[in-house]
Amino acid sequence: MRILVCISKTPDTTAKIAFTDNNTKFAEAGVQFIINPYDEWYALVRAIELKEADPSSVIHLVTVGGADAEPVIRKALALGGDEAIRVNVDVADSFAVASQIAAVATAGGYDLVLTGKETIDYNGSAIGGMLAELLGMPYIALATKVDVAGGTATVTREIEGGEEVAEVALPVVISCQKGVAEQRIPNMKGIMSARTKPLKVVEPVAVEALTTVHHFELPPAKAGVKLVSPESVGELVRLLHEEAKVF
Repeated sequence: MRILVCISKTPDTTAKIAFTDNNTKFAEAGVQFIINPYDEWYALVRAIELKEADPSSVIHLVTVGGADAEPVIRKALALGGDEAIRVNVDVADSFAVASQIAAVATAGGYDLVLTGKETIDYNGSAIGGMLAELLGMPYIALATKVDVAGGTATVTREIEGGEEVAEVALPVVISCQKGVAEQRIPNMKGIMSARTKPLKVVEPVAVEALTTVHHFELPPAKAGVKLVSPESVGELVRLLHEEAKVF
């Protein structure tokens, strides 16, 4: 089985967020970048588990970004990927990213394409569905369990009040969330072998982005707390209505 795992570079969750160029660009100076946790902890680790169950499987990684994404993709190789592909273009538009990944997936003839449910920076959750459409494959989103046997994937998803279990013939695109697998830490053998594993850089296909970033805004600063005496119910109601505007 040939597995393609989509890997994104995202800021560490503890990074201080700031913007430059009149709030049109994310300020990357001093920011630590990591593998998007949904891609790493769930999509990639589940792919590794599937390969452990079937050693004939091959895991390829794909990321869309500049050379600064290579340390992130090398970490993914250290965890257990066999080969990595970096599409040499920086783009934030979901359709453009999905189109670049689709070109790689088409050329590679993969049976299973795994993504995280979303990235922790844009939280768009759009890549998986767009990718499946571009590839002409079925798509199952928000998987909490993925098993593959005999050319069929069995996928469990959470729904209101319970779980849904779906079966789909390969090839398929699946987005993964918490529950699919557990986080792993690269061991020394993996870190050393990642240095020599293939990392192929390919040029992007011609795709027109459908969206552009107009500007970014930070959330408003937290306001001070107003204390209201338990006896002043009327004042509490007035503040909730006129200042908090909750009703």
